[in-house]
Amino acid sequence: MKFRTGLLLGTAFVVGVVVGPATLRLTGSGTFTSAIAREVSSHDNSAETVRLLTLLGTVMDVVRAEYVQPVTDKDLINNALDGMVGNLDPHSSYMTAKQFHDMQTEISGKFGGLGLQVQEESGHVRVVSPIDGTPGARAGIQPGDFITMVDHKSIDGMTLDEAVRKMRGDPGTKISLTIVRPKTGKTLTFDLTREIVHVQIVRSALYGSTGYIRLTEFDDALESDMKAAFEKLHADAAKAHGGKLTGLILDLRSNPGGKLDQAIAVSDDFIKDGEIVSIRGRHPENNQRWDARGTDITDGLPIVVLTNGGSASASEIVAGALKDHRRAVILGEKTFGKGSVQTLIPIGDQGAVRLTTARYYTPSGRSIQGRGIVPDIAVQETKDDDSYGYREADLTHILTNIGGNRTAETPRTDLPAIASSIPKKPPADWPTFDLTKPATDFQLQQAIKVVNAMAGISNPAPAIAQATEVKATKPSAPAVAPTKPPAEHH
Repeated sequence: MKFRTGLLLGTAFVVGVVVGPATLRLTGSGTFTSAIAREVSSHDNSAETVRLLTLLGTVMDVVRAEYVQPVTDKDLINNALDGMVGNLDPHSSYMTAKQFHDMQTEISGKFGGLGLQVQEESGHVRVVSPIDGTPGARAGIQPGDFITMVDHKSIDGMTLDEAVRKMRGDPGTKISLTIVRPKTGKTLTFDLTREIVHVQIVRSALYGSTGYIRLTEFDDALESDMKAAFEKLHADAAKAHGGKLTGLILDLRSNPGGKLDQAIAVSDDFIKDGEIVSIRGRHPENNQRWDARGTDITDGLPIVVLTNGGSASASEIVAGALKDHRRAVILGEKTFGKGSVQTLIPIGDQGAVRLTTARYYTPSGRSIQGRGIVPDIAVQETKDDDSYGYREADLTHILTNIGGNRTAETPRTDLPAIASSIPKKPPADWPTFDLTKPATDFQLQQAIKVVNAMAGISNPAPAIAQATEVKATKPSAPAVAPTKPPAEHH
């Protein structure tokens, strides 16, 4: 591919009014309008383009001369650059050299934070997903919450970058967040302590003879750690029962995505042959397809995949591939619906442009852009859950869903008989959901029933984990920050 650095990102990104280097060289004399005209005439013969750029220069001259306080050409040009890229779709953005550096710092995780992945939405800061085991997750901040105040001061009108800087700080320092929860309409305040966030990329447990693996994001070395966790589950099953695993639950809930190669590698571990995913962009020579290579680390074990509205991007590639190949039953809620690929294009030492350059398609040829992966068995997380009503389709100026298979999905005929009796939501007396307490996890409990039925086991496995493994494949993670955009070279 000709993409210099291709990324399959999660749902949250650095966006907002950007301040960075000017792209046109200006002298001290003459108006900006004439500078634009000279620049364009050297390489563009389009009269319409010249007219529009001249209009841009005229507006800049008016603003510079008449605005209530002095404003520099640098500020105006960088605002224009931000709008030029940022208004294309929710996931494209222009980054200055400083913002590019900050992004790399976020990847290295060398600062204290809260473990929240956030995104700008219509001028507001919204939580995409709290990271398991972090201050934000422990406090009970939920996907979809709007952050309105930091330390009792409004962040209304701030860019996402500015708001993130307010929430970032030294480990051990205190911070107060005020949020509005759309599900209930309530305003809540959380007092938190920043810390270096240790991300547990892979978690695993054994429920009876059923293995459980939770993937929190698709970061470097995820697939190899997942395979190690699976082998450990095999060994634990042999110790606990003198037998072997009878099924697997793959938990992708609230996983915002990450690296494309890791999504492909994880899918390849469960699919023996056929297409995993393809990407199609503006230029045919950049289109690409990835196929499975004849392996299945489970040797055909029944698999149930858990999803919700926070399962995005790379998570949707895995869920879509396993669903299309009838390799797994998808249980839970419809996924986020981010079906686009971003390319990170450095601009010398002046910053970078993160640009949407392709859509990705599941093996059946469907683009899930704005639509998501629909579960085979719909199960809500809580009895009053609104199925996480914040998805790609709710964002402004989203990329259209085009070019894929538009036929209606064929209903599955291979679901176990128990599927028809699985409740769509917990009963009224179900305990409050806590991800760290398996007995309260209604979706997990239903997944255990389904995977055992697929394995021919009549009695569900107990909710208590008989063996648990936690693998931390990454020493630390961002504070309150956008999803890390690790480079994926094609």
